[in-house]
Amino acid sequence: MQIISAYPGVKYRHMTDKKLEAKLSKLPAGPGVYFHKDAGGQIIYIGKAANLKNRVRQYFQKSRYRDPKTDILVSEIKDIDWTEVETEADALFLEAELVRRYRPRFNILLRDDKSAQYVRIDYKNDCPTVRLVRRPLDDGADYFGPYLNSYAIKKALRYLRRAFPYAISHPTGAKRVSLHYHLGLDPGLEEGRTSLTEYRANLRKLMQYLKGERVALTRQIEREMNQASKARDFESAALLRNQLFALRELGRQVLFSDRELQDANRDEALVQLANLLQLAKPPRRIEGFDISHMQGSDTVASMVVFASGVPDKTAYRKFKMRLPGNDDFAHMAEALTRRFSEDNRKKWGRPDLVLIDGGKGQLSSAIKVRDQIGLNELPMIGLAKRFEDIVLLKDSGFEVLTLPADSPLVMLLQRIRDESHRFAVAYHTTLKRGRVVSSLLDEIPGIGAVTRKKLIRDFGSTKGVIRAGQAELEHSLGPKRGQQLYRYLANYR
Repeated sequence: MQIISAYPGVKYRHMTDKKLEAKLSKLPAGPGVYFHKDAGGQIIYIGKAANLKNRVRQYFQKSRYRDPKTDILVSEIKDIDWTEVETEADALFLEAELVRRYRPRFNILLRDDKSAQYVRIDYKNDCPTVRLVRRPLDDGADYFGPYLNSYAIKKALRYLRRAFPYAISHPTGAKRVSLHYHLGLDPGLEEGRTSLTEYRANLRKLMQYLKGERVALTRQIEREMNQASKARDFESAALLRNQLFALRELGRQVLFSDRELQDANRDEALVQLANLLQLAKPPRRIEGFDISHMQGSDTVASMVVFASGVPDKTAYRKFKMRLPGNDDFAHMAEALTRRFSEDNRKKWGRPDLVLIDGGKGQLSSAIKVRDQIGLNELPMIGLAKRFEDIVLLKDSGFEVLTLPADSPLVMLLQRIRDESHRFAVAYHTTLKRGRVVSSLLDEIPGIGAVTRKKLIRDFGSTKGVIRAGQAELEHSLGPKRGQQLYRYLANYR
């Protein structure tokens, strides 16, 4: 296999664990692209990093949770190399170009086609456009990618569009240039503000940047700017200068390092949680529960799910409480009883940890249900709101731990608790609004059961009745009653 040009003369060789560890110790702390290789020196995976040292070493942390595919990858890594770059943008685009060029098998294996995005440029079209698409087609356009971090590529393209204005759709016959042209983001090709030749030259520069050739492109633009200045073509020189400014601004942007930091903190939090609860491994699935009500009415419970520290919203569940009144302990017991019913255990599986929003009382109710069902080994903890204390049950009784507010463990538990609270409040609000709206017609003087049915039939729902105009209500009920109803509903619009 051809050696990557960034590493001329590198000899790939099988490495012992000690040699691999020695190489890991030399990793720089800056942005770059890394290459995992097998025993034969073949590149099996290419990735980007805002911090090469932290990102690459994560693969070899024994406490880190990994899916089976990543476990297979790690077992085959015998050598690593890397290319340092100046900015996160360089790493983002260089990674995609190298993956496209070398197609390492684990990049293909680990890629989720639903999340991968490509930059599509139909350069040969009479009105070229630049768009993000999910799948490349054999349509004559140029495709760059795949980019797995959609947030990063979208943010990078926003800055690149300032440097190299491009159209995102074909003209629709409008007589005026789009607002994007006046913002400096569109070439204005439909009105001849930019010629097709100039536009394509601009796109070639954009494509060069997407190939990871920022340094060469920057030097080229600087040369063109100096030449334009010497020729006293100050307008062109100013445009080229603005391109350089936009590229430098992109180079200073945070594109994905914040996500890497979150990943690292999440891993650390899961490890701390496993150590705190003396678990054999970090919890894979954590479920958070909360209760929400308004003075004992419309009481609901929420169940949110975090998989490896990340919300799994497809697994969220909500419960409308059957027990009346205002009793958080009893309602928590009901929610846990229904969640861990035999049918739900079969459908939803079992968590590795349960987080209860509350202190000793709520946690005690949850543990009582757990033990009655026979899940005594299932870890349960509480997070008390006032001081963010962690409450857990030990042999000697309940123990309350107070950790620093900025510790990764506390921050993870807060995210789970806050999400369960948000989800519960949202469901409670929906029920409350529905109850208020559904009972509104019952309270209107002169509106009986027959009239209510007619209004629902004519307008579809109580909300439809509220939004109806006076003429519509008069047509449905007659002038007098329609006018009276319209005036009555004025306060609810």
